[in-house]
Amino acid sequence: MPAKGQHRKTRLNRLTRVCIAAGTGGAALALPLAVATHASAAEPAKAPAVTAGAHAKAETYTVRHGDTLSSIATTHHVKGGWHALYKENKQVIGKNPNLIRVGERLTLHGHAAVKPLAKPAPQKSSAPAQKSSAKTTVTAQKASATTNTGWTKPVGDAAIGTPYHQAGSNWSSGYHTGVDFLVWSGTPVHSVAAGTVVHAGADGAYGNDVIIKHADGKYTLYGHLTQPLVSEGQTVTEGQEIGISGATGNVTGPHLHFEVRTTPYYGSDIDPVAYLASHGVTI
Repeated sequence: MPAKGQHRKTRLNRLTRVCIAAGTGGAALALPLAVATHASAAEPAKAPAVTAGAHAKAETYTVRHGDTLSSIATTHHVKGGWHALYKENKQVIGKNPNLIRVGERLTLHGHAAVKPLAKPAPQKSSAPAQKSSAKTTVTAQKASATTNTGWTKPVGDAAIGTPYHQAGSNWSSGYHTGVDFLVWSGTPVHSVAAGTVVHAGADGAYGNDVIIKHADGKYTLYGHLTQPLVSEGQTVTEGQEIGISGATGNVTGPHLHFEVRTTPYYGSDIDPVAYLASHGVTI
């Protein structure tokens, strides 16, 4: 059963990536834009560090792993949000605003940007270690998902990017109807509790999503999936893998949009963090 409504105003779908990074959302976080690094599991957003620029009064920032344009703009109070930050640093970032790279130095408050640092040459010897580390992170994330209360987190201990009810013109309702978990494309997505799948597949601005009805009469939605792993009418259990995270629908980067509703339809949303907390799950 589709969501019956628009999650976002129609806009072009932008470049997806294999990892989290740059985000949209006006003066506050919305959806993440991609950072060009390689991994396969979510990592919490890290507080950015400010470095001195080429000019005495210029405030610049060096992009780190896990950063987003929106988080940088919000942390440093950039007037005009990520849009202004991208416009100021277009020569550094390039034509595609969906992609920022680790090592790039961005100007924060109207000074000339510094050219990006040279990208280090790949080291073949480190590849096995990186792959092992990513696999370990995914395993640990899956293990931390369950709570033994009948309820669990949809993607383990992933950080929240855009919170519930954040106001903004990006959404047709005027506010964000769920929470966005910052996870890589390819991250396993789990049902937060036992229930019955009422929709699995394409759903407009939500891209591919899964909607599940639970015993308490509430519905949970898992949006922007690369693909669902369940089908309509199927019964699922707590913590069961129901899909793979991605960036389908109206997004600018991979993440999981998680929503709780009183009906299967758009516009009946309630606070998902408070809902999980009422079932003993702390985000």
